[in-house]
Amino acid sequence: MPDDISVSIVVPVYNSLVLEQLAEKIDAALTGRTYEIVFVDDGSPDARVWPALQRLANEGPHVRAVQLSRNFGQQAATLCGLREARGGIVITMDDDLQHDPADIPLLLAESHHDVVIAQFVAKEHHPFRRLASAAKHVFDRVILGMPGHLHLSSFRLLSRTVVDGVLAMRTAHPFLPALMFHISKDVAGVPVRHGARAAGRSGYTLRKLLSMFGNLVINNSSILLRFAAGTGLFFAFVSFALTAVAVYRKLVHHVVLQGWTSLFAATMLIGGLLLVCIGIIGEYLIRIIANGEAKPMYFVRRRCQ
Repeated sequence: MPDDISVSIVVPVYNSLVLEQLAEKIDAALTGRTYEIVFVDDGSPDARVWPALQRLANEGPHVRAVQLSRNFGQQAATLCGLREARGGIVITMDDDLQHDPADIPLLLAESHHDVVIAQFVAKEHHPFRRLASAAKHVFDRVILGMPGHLHLSSFRLLSRTVVDGVLAMRTAHPFLPALMFHISKDVAGVPVRHGARAAGRSGYTLRKLLSMFGNLVINNSSILLRFAAGTGLFFAFVSFALTAVAVYRKLVHHVVLQGWTSLFAATMLIGGLLLVCIGIIGEYLIRIIANGEAKPMYFVRRRCQ
């Protein structure tokens, strides 16, 4: 492997069996450049995946493979790939051929930016996934400060400055876009195609989507704490106002307000809100403790290069 690698392609792998096709397409897209392909097997249950990666690494001069000890998630696997990458420019992409390697030159053409994100003209996701992505896009804009005309994608180009900055930060629940935008706001988008999955099904279950959403909201913002505080202030104001009305009517008009049903409903509502707020604060404390423990985000079982 040459020392002056200009481009590193990082591919997190989970149960994909089209890796040979993907490697061939990447080779064709980067002809004439010094490059490497870093495959990170994120604990794939399919026993055929790692032998396939070993074969690619042994036969291909540009391929390196890393196997994690278990499934740590796409974010951790991608960060592992970034740490392994040696190129001055790093491109991350999926393993299922929905990201077309033929579009890599389009990203490289904008490599004077720190971050270049592929913008899919039409996504080949099912309706639920598209709906979830649209909702998440709103929070991306609010929490990350991402320009409204851009959409996040795991098909992206990162400068060496951004990669080194991302690797310098430690978090138990990494969310790569938040780390990227913390380092640089020099972000551009490039329209590309989005292909259908070559095989298998998406690994993004509802649970994983909710987990990613939780990492975005809790690890990268205080929006829930502020919402809880605002809700508490609102109900406190309403309670004080109602109390003032009751005292006024008692002193001036000698009217005693009755209604145990209303009192019970109000007590249950306020008690429920307090429990929700305590739960939100507890979740933040759990994340703080996890970050303080500084546990590694992943463990590498073996490498092949």
